[in-house]
Amino acid sequence: MPYYRLKDLIKAIRACKTAADERAVIQKESAAIRTSFREDNNESRYANVAKLLYIHMLSYPAHFGQIECLKLVASSRFADKRLGYLGIMLLLDENQEVLTLVTNSLKNDMNHSNMYIVGLALCTLGNISSPEMARDLCAEVEKLLGSSNTYIRKKAALCAMRIVRKVPELQENFLSRAKGLLSDRNHGVLLAGVTLITELCSQNTEALQTFRKAVPLLVKHLKSLVSAGYAPEHDVTGITDPFLQVKILRLLRILGKGDVEASETMNDILAQVATSTESSKNVGNAILYETVLTIMEIQSESGLRVLAINILGKFLTNRDNNIRYVALTTLNKTVTIDMNAVQRHRNIILDCLRDGDISIRRRALELSFALINESNVRVLTRELLAFLEIADNEFKQGMTTKICIAAERFAPNKRWHIDTVLRVLKLAGNYVREEILSNFIRLIAQTTELNAYTVQKLYAALREDISQESLTLAGLWAIGEYGDILISGGSFEEEELVKEVTENEVAELIETILAGPYANQVIREYALTALMKLTARFADPNVIRRVRAIIEQYNASIEVEIQQRAVEYENLFQFDAIRPSVLDRMPIPEVKEETNRPTYDEDTTIKPRARTHDLLDLDSDEPIVSTPGQPSIVNTGRKEIDLLADIFGETSINTSAPARTTTAATPIPNTKDDIMNLFNTVQPTVPTTSAPLNNLGLDSLGLGGLNTSGSGGQPFVPTQPFTTMQADILQATPVQQMLVPTDINNMFPINQAVAQSGIYVAFDKDGFNMSLQPAKDTNNPNILNINVIFKNTGVGAVVENLLLKVAIPKTQKLQMEAPSSTTITPGGTATQLVRIANPQKTNIRLRLRLSYETATGVKVDEMMEFSDFPQELW
Repeated sequence: MPYYRLKDLIKAIRACKTAADERAVIQKESAAIRTSFREDNNESRYANVAKLLYIHMLSYPAHFGQIECLKLVASSRFADKRLGYLGIMLLLDENQEVLTLVTNSLKNDMNHSNMYIVGLALCTLGNISSPEMARDLCAEVEKLLGSSNTYIRKKAALCAMRIVRKVPELQENFLSRAKGLLSDRNHGVLLAGVTLITELCSQNTEALQTFRKAVPLLVKHLKSLVSAGYAPEHDVTGITDPFLQVKILRLLRILGKGDVEASETMNDILAQVATSTESSKNVGNAILYETVLTIMEIQSESGLRVLAINILGKFLTNRDNNIRYVALTTLNKTVTIDMNAVQRHRNIILDCLRDGDISIRRRALELSFALINESNVRVLTRELLAFLEIADNEFKQGMTTKICIAAERFAPNKRWHIDTVLRVLKLAGNYVREEILSNFIRLIAQTTELNAYTVQKLYAALREDISQESLTLAGLWAIGEYGDILISGGSFEEEELVKEVTENEVAELIETILAGPYANQVIREYALTALMKLTARFADPNVIRRVRAIIEQYNASIEVEIQQRAVEYENLFQFDAIRPSVLDRMPIPEVKEETNRPTYDEDTTIKPRARTHDLLDLDSDEPIVSTPGQPSIVNTGRKEIDLLADIFGETSINTSAPARTTTAATPIPNTKDDIMNLFNTVQPTVPTTSAPLNNLGLDSLGLGGLNTSGSGGQPFVPTQPFTTMQADILQATPVQQMLVPTDINNMFPINQAVAQSGIYVAFDKDGFNMSLQPAKDTNNPNILNINVIFKNTGVGAVVENLLLKVAIPKTQKLQMEAPSSTTITPGGTATQLVRIANPQKTNIRLRLRLSYETATGVKVDEMMEFSDFPQELW
């Protein structure tokens, strides 16, 4: 039996003891409702739709009632219309085609004499309007904005905001009407009008200029609200219409941003709101918060900004966690505007580090790092180190990084810097990043006057605790480098430092570390190296024999790296004449120019200073040579030096024959001797027989076809010895070689392409054709889309492993998509999209490297340069 009333259905569902019972009741009732809809029973339609909406609220399917809602809207009864519009708003959205059937009903109801029916239509349109409906009913809404009924004006303003969001080009229809709403005495209409104007100003700069003239009127409204007496219809805990005040403040924030005149007009009222609003209730705090945001956003006076920051400081003393969190978040955003004003609340911010709420601790930590400068680095670092000792593990890695970066940037002296980093290693050595550890080791090496102090401190720290990995690594490195200074005595200035250190104690400490439970492969590598270095620092033969015995234990280690080091170190004992020189101290690293790099956490305000790589940045995400599959346009101008020109000097390149290497599947000769010969200081000689240039290990650099195979030509040989940097490039992996910056100018002859109906033939040889079809991007005129078309016109076999590499000038940027296919059957084609960003409108020059194989075993590797695109395509 179906339930005839909604109340009966609700009682039945609430009486269900299990979810299965509830589903059974819903399914049974839904079936009865569908049957009733098919019978077109007008008397029960209202009750059925009401029950269906309740079923929808319980997340069960109710889409089959959409048409019935439309039928209720067409009824003349207000109750039916109200339920029908409610059903439409719940069961339909702007993407459903059924919604188009509602347009006519909405238009009719907007012209109804009953204001509540007009309000229902406006409310529905404001909730589910699609762009098409917005265009169709825009004129009706604009007309209702000028209605004499305040209820209709308010609904129409909110509906207009939906239309503006969906169809921005309709903004002009509402500008004049919206400006008139600001003079309305009704608070509801004024609230809706301010909301509409805020939306208009956020989307259109022209509207922003128009409504800046209304700033005095908005200031007048806000002043009347602040100074108004008790008004029971608008009062909320003693404050007059806080919702309208908040909306006006938000609009003033938008209007005053970047405009000095508008900002001066609102300065006085903002000061009045900030000083006269009661902060004991959440309502007042909401208004004060919006006031602070407005003050910090506009071109306000310095005294007003100090007042705003003081309000946030007062928020920090509130017992409500939400208010403290909001204050810390806002201070994080404003700390760069007025650092001195925020510094006054430093003690309260540091107190928040011990708050029970982890979110507040996190925000307070971010703000504390942002406050560090030369004058307070000692105090704040001491507090942060105290917090690091009790901090959650999730905080420690970010904290160690930021503390060390702050210490490097603002350290008053080198000794304080070393002590600070050492304290970090003691407290959270297992959470220190690798680059922080390497920076600390570089600092030790560069601060020669404190080597004795540092190695003594590290030795004492390791005697107390070997559980912190980074501390152990730094200590092992320092002991290995400065072991002779450690045992020589002197510089024992503090009580915690050891008074005397013997060679045997040092060896015993390292042996303890190796045998301890915290030793991993990296620690063992450092420890073996430190022991080996100590054999050149110590004079006691018994200690040296002990060290040799420790190293011998790892000759059969299952860790290949450890075993290799142990065997090499053991063999080094056979060369006592050169062993001290080999194990001498590492040279002091040069101080390189430092550049800023983004921090490791997005919300960090202290930027670490990164190392500047000499010439080749193998960690760069911006290669000059692009291969398929790169997801975004990359910068091709990272380096200003042509490394390939440095490698090859000024020698000309033999280009008398086409740049082509076509060989059968033959074994590649051993290239070791060829590569090693390149680094001799003697002038290299030209071999008498030709060989492919890839024997030199340069094929991955895109230079594999500079000679003519099988034509009696000779391979290119450099006329000057290679540098160490060039040797690194030659021995790099193919991925690293691809990252070598190159300059395409004056390296290869331009291939004279032939334009055919907008298609440029870049390569046509031996039955294989590659053509370029350029076209300007429709969305961005600075981008040229090049469709590369590969055709197997007469190779006579299947083309496999198709690969195209492209290089461009440094002023342009490149993106390549993957080819449609890397295999082309005879007579078949494949395509590949190349996009070039050319904002400087320079000549587009392409260096193309085309390689493929055939099913018969022939390998083809071609290079060509192309620059024949017409100027209108630049």
